[in-house]
Amino acid sequence: MAEHTSSSITIAAAPAEVMGVIADFDRYPEWTGEVKEAEVLAKDAQGRAEQVRLLLDAGAIKDDHTLAYTWTGENEVSWSLVKSQMLRALDGSYRLAPRDGGAGTEVTYQLTVDVKIPMLGMIKRKAEKVIIDRALAGLKKRVESGPEAPADEAKKL
Repeated sequence: MAEHTSSSITIAAAPAEVMGVIADFDRYPEWTGEVKEAEVLAKDAQGRAEQVRLLLDAGAIKDDHTLAYTWTGENEVSWSLVKSQMLRALDGSYRLAPRDGGAGTEVTYQLTVDVKIPMLGMIKRKAEKVIIDRALAGLKKRVESGPEAPADEAKKL
């Protein structure tokens, strides 16, 4: 079984607000850094994404892939690889836990990446760590700056 990498961050917002940003795939290119395009291909009965096509550029890992999402309650989402040009596996999850009486949220991001090309385990785990750290920092900045922040930033330019 492949090893996974995980990290956590605390965000000054309620879990529902954090999950709202996580579930808004159309806006991923605004805050994730690595995701250049996101397209929801299928939704479940609640209107949540079930399959999403992502164009990823994470330095050593560049790929056009499709992920299947599973939503567990209100505070957890996990995904697994459906198809990819470069990846053999891309499994991950966001788990949210309320903090500060619900005013804050601890977000734990877990990720396992397996590429089709040979890559040293140490290099692969470093790439996973970079992806996780950037995603968590981007998520924190996005949530804490409010829903309209990227558009507001663009108006200042």
